[in-house]
Amino acid sequence: MGKGPAKIRAIYTPEERARRDATRWTTVQALLAPLQFLVFLVSLALVLYSLATGTMHGAAAVSVLIKTGVLLTIMVTGAIWEKVVFGQYLFAPSFFWEDVFSFGVIALHLAYCAMLFAGIGTPATQLTVALAAYAAYLINAGQFLWKLALARRTAPETARTAALGKVRAA
Repeated sequence: MGKGPAKIRAIYTPEERARRDATRWTTVQALLAPLQFLVFLVSLALVLYSLATGTMHGAAAVSVLIKTGVLLTIMVTGAIWEKVVFGQYLFAPSFFWEDVFSFGVIALHLAYCAMLFAGIGTPATQLTVALAAYAAYLINAGQFLWKLALARRTAPETARTAALGKVRAA
């Protein structure tokens, strides 16, 4: 006989959830994440256009550098958020694998930067590394979105009921 549905482990303890809700770093992350995605979309279009046409390598390169800067900013502010919420800068159990994969994403972005500034490879080769970085970024973003959905599903009943009431009132 089946044991019934598996119980999903909550992402946050009540204390961690309270710290998450109280810190300004949650707002910072909530603003930077969609900004990073918008920068990614623009850059992806420029990178793909550059690869397809063999033109606009400079614009594509600048866009990847901007994307890398936003990525590094969200990583640093995310580490601060993690310290406030979980008491450690990185690798808190609730976000361990997301943080591990984030370092791979950063490594690929920085590999592109190193290739660009050191003149390693052709522009097409460099932009192919940027595409690999972007593919890894999409996987990592998916990890965080999954955790966000999981956090909402495992929220205390009172928080879910209050949120539902707000939605119904709107």
